[in-house]
Amino acid sequence: MKIVALGSSGTVATVAVAEDDKIIAEYSMNYKKTHSETLLPMLDEITKNASIDLEDVDAVAVCAGPGSFTGLRIGAATAKGLALALDIPIVPVPTCAGIAYNMWGFDGLICPIVDARRGQVYTGIYRIDEKMSCLMDQDAMDIHDLISKLNEMNERVVFLGDGVPVFRATIEAEMKAPALFAPAHLTDENAAAIATLAMQYMKDGKAIPADDFAPVYLRKSQAEREREKKLAEESQV
Repeated sequence: MKIVALGSSGTVATVAVAEDDKIIAEYSMNYKKTHSETLLPMLDEITKNASIDLEDVDAVAVCAGPGSFTGLRIGAATAKGLALALDIPIVPVPTCAGIAYNMWGFDGLICPIVDARRGQVYTGIYRIDEKMSCLMDQDAMDIHDLISKLNEMNERVVFLGDGVPVFRATIEAEMKAPALFAPAHLTDENAAAIATLAMQYMKDGKAIPADDFAPVYLRKSQAEREREKKLAEESQV
């Protein structure tokens, strides 16, 4: 089984190709370029350098959200275009699950946090034994509420994701349970982890037709919220 994996839900653009239990190629970039500038060229480069024929690919895995609205739309459009052109399914991988999978082998709770602005994070709580299990489905929540929940669970926990630099001081001040922070090479979304998890999802029957895929936003964009606010104010005039 061969899978192309794409990730663009945050600041990192990441692409990988996996075949069965092997990562053939991976390319990640966290720089001052938009995902629309990087994602397809990165895919083109790794397929050429690794002599990968896209016609042999069985599915496209994509980080399905939540995350950056723009990034998710770029990833979704790229994944759908590729899957439709190749007539193959899409394997949606929740953002938080994909990030959590970086911590395979960690003995404790795994808590990815993605900065959702205004004191909130996109987050979930996971544990990995022989397989990864989800203890709290991904959601948008206040960082203080998340810390309170983890303190109630009272287990060792590792934090990772782009929300760590934003909320680390708050976590260190409020966490009562033992807390660790993933190192730089494990903290961000990476397509190798997305591809590996997608392999398991394929076996579990979680692949879907490309036409049926849509990103998971969890909450409305700022533009949508501002538009609704403006309409509500106009209706009161």
